[in-house]
Amino acid sequence: MISPRNFAALAILTAGAMASWYLARSNRGDDADTRPFDTTQRGYYLKSARILGTGPDGALLYEIQAERAEQQDDDRVSFTEVRIDYSPQSEVPWSVNADSATLHQHEQRVLLRGHVRAVSSEGFSGNDTEIRTQYLELDPENYVAETNERVQIRIGARSLTATGMLASLKENRVELKSNVSGKFAP
Repeated sequence: MISPRNFAALAILTAGAMASWYLARSNRGDDADTRPFDTTQRGYYLKSARILGTGPDGALLYEIQAERAEQQDDDRVSFTEVRIDYSPQSEVPWSVNADSATLHQHEQRVLLRGHVRAVSSEGFSGNDTEIRTQYLELDPENYVAETNERVQIRIGARSLTATGMLASLKENRVELKSNVSGKFAP
């Protein structure tokens, strides 16, 4: 038989269990059912992103490949581990790589940063060409690359360094802005 002391302890434990069950059940109401709808636009992100750029006629002009693409709050998309290739139909044999890039919604230029490298096997003067800089603005629709930063250019066996550059990738033409120095092998 249960002693009055054991009965009192059992009654207290039962009351405690029922009270904790009631409190746990009443606190569940704070979940998604009672919270207001969050209208903040959070954007999107893509892993192994592939973005296609088209010309005025709708034909494929270039392709941006990135390890990650993420929409930012201010109408821009940022990319990491970026590669930009022109389509074979554009007849622009250039490929551009960078650590990161930014594309603004209302601008044509792609802003490339960190170990930017543009290469072509049919570059300037028909030689293998490589352009290296830390920052480059690329207008892919007009085939123009520009920087005001230090740039290193290798054209075949020749190499040049300068501060600032304007290059027309379609016409294989480059204009160095200042502080030009170079090494030319015979």
